[in-house]
Amino acid sequence: MRRLSSVELAEVVKTHQDFLLGRPGGLRAELVNHDLSGMLLTGSNLKDADLTGANLADADLSDCVLDGAMMAGANLAEANLNGARMVGVDLRGSSLRSARLRNTNLHKADLRDGSLGGRARTGNLTAVTMRLGPTHMEKADLSGADLREANMTAVIATHTDFTDADLQGAILAHANLRGATLAGARLDGACLDHADFGGANLAYAVFGNASVATASLAGCDLATVLTDEPRGRSYLELSPSLAEGIGAHVRWVESDGAEGEPLVLDNVDLRGAPSLREVSLPGLSAEGAVFIGLDMTRASLVGARLKGADLRTCILKGADLRGANLEAARLNGADLRDARLGPLLSGDRAYSTNLRDALLRRTDLRGADLNGARLTSADLTDAVLFKTNLDDCDLTGAKNPPPKP
Repeated sequence: MRRLSSVELAEVVKTHQDFLLGRPGGLRAELVNHDLSGMLLTGSNLKDADLTGANLADADLSDCVLDGAMMAGANLAEANLNGARMVGVDLRGSSLRSARLRNTNLHKADLRDGSLGGRARTGNLTAVTMRLGPTHMEKADLSGADLREANMTAVIATHTDFTDADLQGAILAHANLRGATLAGARLDGACLDHADFGGANLAYAVFGNASVATASLAGCDLATVLTDEPRGRSYLELSPSLAEGIGAHVRWVESDGAEGEPLVLDNVDLRGAPSLREVSLPGLSAEGAVFIGLDMTRASLVGARLKGADLRTCILKGADLRGANLEAARLNGADLRDARLGPLLSGDRAYSTNLRDALLRRTDLRGADLNGARLTSADLTDAVLFKTNLDDCDLTGAKNPPPKP
């Protein structure tokens, strides 16, 4: 196994970049069976590179572009791949033990077990030369990772962290997930045939339309797991209907209470409901409601009561939530860009937006106004806070708050 110096590796990365851009002298990176352990590759563009069988143990590949790269049989144990883009990457039979892949994009990645074939001088594939076996990712950190439609057949992922990971449409048939953490993970439409979740943490995981009939869930607490069955009442059971209720609420607001009636959606499951884009529902009561993935772009939810609501991955871009009660709401992965979460002014009083104990993990708050919001004990892990107004916020006890200026 050949070891490259940092200078040699930098030259390979440069010529690969030229190759991707079609520049003269560009060469595709061919690093098959090379020793790159511990090397620094942060932010490098290695799209479509061949790293088959390479030793990348403890290497820093954070924020790298590795779309379509061939990494079958590679050793990535304890490597840093946080924030990397690895769409369609071939990781068959690789080792990702204790690797860091927080917020990594592994959409349609191939993580099956497999075999490598040799090539004759003609370029034709010959007989199998090496059996790779299953992909190992024991104790790896894939929290917040995008694993949609990834093929993870027979993967070994014991005690692996998939907190808030998106596994929608993934193939996890025969996967070993014993003791793994899948809290808040999305597994809608996933193939889980004969997967072993023994003792896994499935708190608030979503299994809508997933094949779980033959999966082993021994020792799992399923109390908060969301399945195809509605949590509480389904919006389809509402009488009057949701659309009629919204209309009545609008009349109630416009008539200052003389007509219509306020909409109450407490403990209603709104998964699959029509878009609430630009809807005007100030004063809405939806405590404990499930809104997962709903589009509420530019909705007016001023003073809304949303305590304990599940708003994960909702689109709330430009929404008006001034003075809303979002205590203990789950907003993981929600899009709150340019949202208004500052105080609601009424006469000479100001009502702060309440986000106490709210989960804002990986929430996109770019350009949002949270002036004066109560964020006591809120979880801001990996929240995107670029140009976010946090003036006068109460961050007492908050988890992973932004550094003070």
